[in-house]
Amino acid sequence: MGRIFEVRKHAMFARWNRMAKQFTRVAKDIAISVHAGGPDPASNPTLRRVLQNARAVNMPKDKTDAAIRRASGKDAANYSEILYEGYAPHGVALLVGNGNRQPHAHRRILAQYFHEGRREYGHDRQRQLLFKKMGVFRVDPSHVKDHDELELDLIDYGLEEMGDSTGDKGEPQLVIRGDLP
Repeated sequence: MGRIFEVRKHAMFARWNRMAKQFTRVAKDIAISVHAGGPDPASNPTLRRVLQNARAVNMPKDKTDAAIRRASGKDAANYSEILYEGYAPHGVALLVGNGNRQPHAHRRILAQYFHEGRREYGHDRQRQLLFKKMGVFRVDPSHVKDHDELELDLIDYGLEEMGDSTGDKGEPQLVIRGDLP
């Protein structure tokens, strides 16, 4: 055919390979979130976030809908998120999500880089009590009528900190941190 064809073919196959890896990862995340909260994105915030990630990698809507149907079916693969716990040197507790790594990779990394001190490892949920899930919300201050009233309302829901900040583009933001439901 020719050299130009071979160069184009190589570029197309490399792009398709990247897309296949990204689409597989997003489909797995869709399955996990559908099992956790149901197939409706309106009532499942995790699924909404995963669908935004799918749009970010240009995954077609028919593929996301098919992944949701597959995940909500009877013969769906049962993926689950596993949190591994351990201690680093000086008693620092670690909580590691499985991500793309296998359990033996986590053990190897703990053994390789944290060879001093104790290296306890597992997922018996003892160290999870040391951590809190926190959320950070950035709100446009022009949408808030009374900051003090908002702060008092959010304290009932677990607000820990509220303050003013600037965003990436220099616009003012209201930052809300806490264990909010």
